[in-house]
Amino acid sequence: MSRKRRASGWGASSETPAQAAPPTPDPSPPLTAFVGGGEKSLYRLMAWLSPAYPVGAFSYSSGIEWAIEAGDVTDAVTLKDWLAVMLAEGGGYCDAVFLAQAHRASANGDDAALRGVAELAAAFAPTRERHLETTAQGNAFVEATRAAWPCAAIDRLKTVWDGPVAYPVAVGVTASGHDVALEPALLAYLQAVLANWVSAGVRLIPLGQSDGLRVMAALEPLVAATAQRALAASLGDLGSAAFRADLASARHETQYTRLFRS
Repeated sequence: MSRKRRASGWGASSETPAQAAPPTPDPSPPLTAFVGGGEKSLYRLMAWLSPAYPVGAFSYSSGIEWAIEAGDVTDAVTLKDWLAVMLAEGGGYCDAVFLAQAHRASANGDDAALRGVAELAAAFAPTRERHLETTAQGNAFVEATRAAWPCAAIDRLKTVWDGPVAYPVAVGVTASGHDVALEPALLAYLQAVLANWVSAGVRLIPLGQSDGLRVMAALEPLVAATAQRALAASLGDLGSAAFRADLASARHETQYTRLFRS
């Protein structure tokens, strides 16, 4: 009898019945541990941050198009390095802080704080194209969600702030209004933004889909770390050190041949 068969209990005699192994407990916590509203809120979060949601994300590259033309990004390795800086030290981190602060202000019913976050987020973009990118997507997100998943929190945002709505503020307020917990909303938002950046790189360099997936996989720990930093941050902790990425966004405005709006 092979060792494998003995270990599994096969061939045991009738006199010594094999002992069934105790069931392995499921280590996965229930959905409500991640999303306050349970399955419905998880479904909504996935829908809102799907590439199919009508915010026009596919038409923005956050300056990656210029970085590729300039030769800063040429392959999967340089794309990963470029995006790591954007994610942890640039627009990704700043957006995460704005989302967290907007979610909390909305959940607490603090209109003054919500207005302050919305105003700062709209003004914080370092270039004209980045401002277009975040506010066009934010306004589109608000209107699409009001049509399909209306909630009082979105209406309240439009009452306290009549200016353009930055994308992370729109997502944070909507998540709060639908009882989507902050941490999963933040992780999903960062994953969606990163996926859009990778998609731009795959199309522009160009790269194969497998290379794009490897970049996504390699940056997974950084997404989690950036979300944790943002959860612990205040508006006073905002700041960017992605200087080359900001320059790329500014240079993209006058780039001779472009596929993307930013």
